[in-house]
Amino acid sequence: MAKELAAKAKEAFVDDDFDEAVDLYSKAIDLDPNCAEFFADRAQANVKLENFIAEAVEDANKAIELDPLLTKAYLRKGTACMKLEEYQTAKNALEKGASIAPSESKFKKLIDECDLRISEEKILVQPVASPSVKADLTHVSSAPAKPKFRHDYYQKPEEVVVTIFAKGIPKQNVNIDFGEQVLSVVIDVPGEEEAYHLQPRLFGKIVPEKCRYEVLSTKVEIRLAKAEIIAWASLEHAKVPAVLPKPNVLSEVSVRPAYPSSKKVKDWDKLEAEVKKQDNDEKLEGDAALDKSLREMYSNADEDMRRAMSKSFVESNGTVLSTNWKEVGAKTIKSTPPDGMELKKWEI
Repeated sequence: MAKELAAKAKEAFVDDDFDEAVDLYSKAIDLDPNCAEFFADRAQANVKLENFIAEAVEDANKAIELDPLLTKAYLRKGTACMKLEEYQTAKNALEKGASIAPSESKFKKLIDECDLRISEEKILVQPVASPSVKADLTHVSSAPAKPKFRHDYYQKPEEVVVTIFAKGIPKQNVNIDFGEQVLSVVIDVPGEEEAYHLQPRLFGKIVPEKCRYEVLSTKVEIRLAKAEIIAWASLEHAKVPAVLPKPNVLSEVSVRPAYPSSKKVKDWDKLEAEVKKQDNDEKLEGDAALDKSLREMYSNADEDMRRAMSKSFVESNGTVLSTNWKEVGAKTIKSTPPDGMELKKWEI
């Protein structure tokens, strides 16, 4: 019976009826929960649905657990993780699959694409190195229960702190995984059949090995280490650009190295409020008008233009802002002070 359901699921998949395919594979899995093929094939259908990419990762993980030699399970996991922009995790899975089936050309093609994406991230996120991802996202639920606990977050320049207000939960009942841009929380609630799930795709990327969490008597506190020191517009991923710092036009351009300081860090929430206030001001002048113009330019730019703006601004210490990725991507941008100004380095 399970094989018959799987056969019908394949027919639905061929007909692009991916919802039906997922439903039929799920029924087949209920009858035969130890069949790796069913999980791998449901993962492929979930990838096609796009809204269920994390579920595809979970299905691929389960298929690999049941049959470590099933090459298509590694292919499904790699494809799903690439959709989530978790390129290092994807590469790890694809390399394992390629070691089992070295003649399969799909693995090499996808691995090459991962390498390209990872190298681009290294250019955009400096000096943060590409993290070695430890999470396998094994605790993601394919059918998340309705949240039972309230959660909130606040942020600092270097981290985001997520608080789940779960009272009296034993430490052993809390399972948390960190991906490149995914947080997966599963809490087994005493006395309840269904677990609590929180699994947002985060606004920005994090460094998994630097993230940590603590289970307290009244809450679970999670600290996410940002891969980039930028202000997140929200906890979850959205098509909202991060706030770019504006170039400082001074009478003297200074390049000062970063040293430990007793000064207070910037209040990013206050900065965000000021930015929103400026956006609503119709009569902006001077630096404010320039700032708004730059944000609008970044918001309307394509991916290559955004990469060019970020790279040129960072490498030139705020003296160059270019939108030409072909030119910027091929070289290191040097600091170029305006005419009549002098570039100085701070010494101690």
